[in-house]
Amino acid sequence: MDRRQFMAASLAAMSAATGYAMPPARRSPNFVVIYCDDLGYGDIGPMGGREIPTPNLDRMAKEGLTLTDYYAPANVCTPSRAGLLTGRYPIRSGMSRVLNATDTNVMPLTEITIARALKPAYTSALIGKWHLGCNNPSWAPTNYGFDLFYGIPYSHDIQPLRVYEFDRSGARSEWEPDYPRLQQMFYARAEKFIEEQANRPFFLELALSSPHLPNYPAPGFQNGSANAGAYGDTVMEIDAIVGRLMKKLKALGIDQDTLIIFSSDNGPWFEGSTGGLRQRKGGAGFDGGYRVPFIARWPRHIPARRRSDAIAMGIDILPTFCALGGLPLPANELDGRDLSGVLLHGARSPHDELVLFQGEEVVGIRTQQWKYVNADMYQDYFILLEHRGYPQLYDMTRPGEQYSVASLHPDILKAMEQRLSRSAERFGGLRTGPSVLEKQRSAVRHRHVPEQWEGD
Repeated sequence: MDRRQFMAASLAAMSAATGYAMPPARRSPNFVVIYCDDLGYGDIGPMGGREIPTPNLDRMAKEGLTLTDYYAPANVCTPSRAGLLTGRYPIRSGMSRVLNATDTNVMPLTEITIARALKPAYTSALIGKWHLGCNNPSWAPTNYGFDLFYGIPYSHDIQPLRVYEFDRSGARSEWEPDYPRLQQMFYARAEKFIEEQANRPFFLELALSSPHLPNYPAPGFQNGSANAGAYGDTVMEIDAIVGRLMKKLKALGIDQDTLIIFSSDNGPWFEGSTGGLRQRKGGAGFDGGYRVPFIARWPRHIPARRRSDAIAMGIDILPTFCALGGLPLPANELDGRDLSGVLLHGARSPHDELVLFQGEEVVGIRTQQWKYVNADMYQDYFILLEHRGYPQLYDMTRPGEQYSVASLHPDILKAMEQRLSRSAERFGGLRTGPSVLEKQRSAVRHRHVPEQWEGD
């Protein structure tokens, strides 16, 4: 049985199991992930945003599925991108902190990325922002399974910055970025890649570097957002890119063969809307830093106008693509789960729980109904909340994480505390340094923090 036959048989089996009639698979699907940088949950219409017009994303959501409880793998950039590409919590790859231009660390070459997992059946490109290491001879995305890289090594606020293009042939070019036109250049190269690969399965990560600050709206988008400033202008530009992509796929006749996923690497930074979620990018265990937009569109496969609160995370993309592409999972240990049932049939989440990290610290556990948070940011301190007498348990059917219900549900609290403890123990051996609790205790002993923290 070849791969296309396996794909058709797999979809037929899923259809029989769920009772949902799937159209016959003409070919293995293409995969496009549009990955924004610092886009907030409330910045776009499908997630409830009203300040910034996003008609193309609104249409994408109407033609597909919106996940309301989808989490980025981390609340900051580098670890989130590692989690997306590997299907593993970032602590497993040692990518738990944001890398800068002088870091010599890179994601280990032993990690199996989506691009590697889909080989040799798929041709893969990463266009846009990388941010998994650059100051090392082995940093190139083509060393991680991608056939093409066109983009920047890290965020567009880090200097020095160059735009690179290279493939597996060894040919390479680089130039100074034209900041206002950068996103348009990313999309233009992505479109060229899609045209080149239109007759064979491909995987494209279009990793836009907007709306990360500073904002550089492209010509034609300046001052287009009445109330959201330059940030809103860049979100409108992103929305226009989504519209161009959907139009191009239809023009090439591969619209029904292509699954598009739209999301963000973490929540908003100094600007942008969390949509009422608590905290922001880098903000310990609360949802504003982790919970991000997720829209999936695949005409005639994903039913239109569907919304689901099934919990999911960026680590799920790799196993989902393997399942939909009819390919085996990598042999290494994955934390992600196959979301194809959620996407295609409205199934419940395959996760019993999701683990939230601040760096290498386990700071939160999310189940379908409950959330337990063990850390927060206060003044200049990252503080652990256990043993302080005010445990933070939230009923996630109520928005905003505003009031702990620990006193109302002592049995749930105990169970969630045990979940977090097991996860902390499970991942503790992967640390590269002492835990936050150990560092805080050391600081107290040496009087590097105020006396009121001696209870830590």
